[in-house]
Amino acid sequence: MRHSFLLGAASLLGLAATPAQADNLREAVAADMPALVELYKDLHQHPELSFQEVETARKLAARARALGFAVTEGVGKTGVVAVMRNGPGPVVLLRADMDGLPVVEQTGLPYASRVRAVAQNGTETGVMHACGHDTHMTAWIGTAQQLAKRKAEWSGTLVMILQPAEEIGQGAKAMLDDGLYTRFPKPQYVLAFHDAAQFPAGQIGYTKGFALANVDTVDVVVPGVGGHGAYPHTTKDPVVVAASIVMRLQTLVSRELDPTDAAVVTVGSFQAGAKHNIIPDEARLQLTVRSYSDETRKHLLDGIARIARGEAIAAGMPENKLPRVTVQDPYTPATYNTPELTEKVAAGLKARFGERVREVPSVMGGEDFSQFYRADKAGVQSLIFWVGGVPQADWDRAQKGEIELPSLHSPFWAPDAPLVIATATEALTAATLKLMAKK
Repeated sequence: MRHSFLLGAASLLGLAATPAQADNLREAVAADMPALVELYKDLHQHPELSFQEVETARKLAARARALGFAVTEGVGKTGVVAVMRNGPGPVVLLRADMDGLPVVEQTGLPYASRVRAVAQNGTETGVMHACGHDTHMTAWIGTAQQLAKRKAEWSGTLVMILQPAEEIGQGAKAMLDDGLYTRFPKPQYVLAFHDAAQFPAGQIGYTKGFALANVDTVDVVVPGVGGHGAYPHTTKDPVVVAASIVMRLQTLVSRELDPTDAAVVTVGSFQAGAKHNIIPDEARLQLTVRSYSDETRKHLLDGIARIARGEAIAAGMPENKLPRVTVQDPYTPATYNTPELTEKVAAGLKARFGERVREVPSVMGGEDFSQFYRADKAGVQSLIFWVGGVPQADWDRAQKGEIELPSLHSPFWAPDAPLVIATATEALTAATLKLMAKK
């Protein structure tokens, strides 16, 4: 799909003809859009994988420094922290993530990525901003520009961070472990946005409370006693045991949890054997496990270990042949939007954007933005909101059943970037000005 960037100030203002507040913010963002679009195209064309965001960090750090921020690079490996002190008041942190994905782009855009890199597993791969982090970074710069120009309108300390490695769930923790809350001003409020493939461009969605899920990666190794497929009685077949485990795992959600408590246990990989007539001596399962509360997470993980052991014992496996269950660490905690901050920001966005703002259900995706709240639940309020990215024409055709829309992480994901960037820049700037308004 191809999308035109010929979206001028008039178009941006026309879309936003809602009960918007009477100020010059929207016009100022529209005036910045030509340069922001060029930045977006550059970022899109030059993505970098997790913890490899060296050039991305360098070029954006230079822009923040030119705006008057005190900038520190290399926080949490490749992260950037930009601080602007502007008198007494709250500390507000705005975050954007930087990393691309190991995806070969197939959008057909004239500025499509042709970058190749070596992923963490040693595989050479194409790289693409298939999750829209390029829109996040561009809106981050757009917001920094607006707030730097509007210092007379706010008071406090603004901390703007560029976070690495969101796609592997490690970048936020890396920055925190490297002193984000000790070396730099500790925030009372933490804000971010994410582009969305589930509603039209320019719409804003928010969720109070749990917004995204705990994400656990679990490996189950099922030992057995291999042998000839014609003589199964001389073996202990790990394929049968593993199959029983797969089926029994479904009861964790359907029969052990309250039906109103959302959770997911998905077996994404089942590997065993190499030939038709050989019973292998091992089977391997790879699981993704999603939940919201810490209590539900513990129940699911404990249940996986219990079921794996129980099914093996029921099959007559000896004690030295019981399954090994490994939960990868670190995991991505559930993202929690603190209700007080969410309601305050949402009220301001509704006043500004009108019907373009709506409350949306939580999802089972994961986001390590959650770490910024969990690092100090008592002292930090957090909110991540969605900005729709689906071009309106594509959305309309999809509603008629004419096309299928690509999701985030798809090689075909090509959002209406100018509208995402303009909406997010205005929303982040307005929310920050409200939180840091001069008394």
